[in-house]
Amino acid sequence: MDKNDKLLTIGQFAAMHGINKKTLMWYDEIGLFKPAVINPENGYRCYNYHQSPVLETILLLRELNVSIKEIQDFMKNRSASSLKCLLEEKIAGLDTQITHLQAVRTTLCTYHQNMDTLLTIDLSEISIVEKKERCLVTVDVDQDTSFEQEVELITAETEKYRLGRLHKASYGSMISVADLLNGSFDNYSKLFIEIPFLPYHAGLHIMPSGKYLRAFHKGKWDGIPKRYQEILDYAKKHKLNLHGFSYEMGINENVIDRIEDYIVQIEIPMEG
Repeated sequence: MDKNDKLLTIGQFAAMHGINKKTLMWYDEIGLFKPAVINPENGYRCYNYHQSPVLETILLLRELNVSIKEIQDFMKNRSASSLKCLLEEKIAGLDTQITHLQAVRTTLCTYHQNMDTLLTIDLSEISIVEKKERCLVTVDVDQDTSFEQEVELITAETEKYRLGRLHKASYGSMISVADLLNGSFDNYSKLFIEIPFLPYHAGLHIMPSGKYLRAFHKGKWDGIPKRYQEILDYAKKHKLNLHGFSYEMGINENVIDRIEDYIVQIEIPMEG
């Protein structure tokens, strides 16, 4: 007997596909997937090998969270065209989920890295680190921009890029090296948002790859100018040329209650 004609019991067929036989019984009851034959003497359901691809398609669609109603509609008009359209829709949904999960993973890795930094850093140290190129979304601000306006600007950008939740991106502020060298330590000109997996396009700010001078400041913001002066003195002493912007980002907001414990990471690109 050809394997396509060989009948399998409901238990055998269910085991072959890694499901419970009650699932097959339910599929039969709702008219979604019926057995090849039903034994007239005992009412036992039997299936054949030829039905396996159809059942696997149903199981795949269920794994993709396709509703029973959608699958029933598909089964009534089953064709290459209808399956192609259905799969295209689900692939697009999966791509969205994957992007979301990758963004969440990137955020978790950033948090993990920040916590590791917190446990190992010497806050008085100024060091040189190597960084990869990153694309940042930026919004322009000045000394007259209120906190409320900053929140509105950031909110508008997160909506523009469909972030949904703030934890899907990293946030910080930027001040030009030219202003730092002129002693204008509070002349912040931009806020930045780093969105994971955002492809480059016109209008994005490039945080260049290369060596950066890295330092940390703990405490209220009014102490940051003093830290910047220490950074500039360090660069001058070691004949390091700074350029572009200084990038500031808080690294411990999620584990503190007092502003006095707030730690800002400062990174400034170096020439050469």
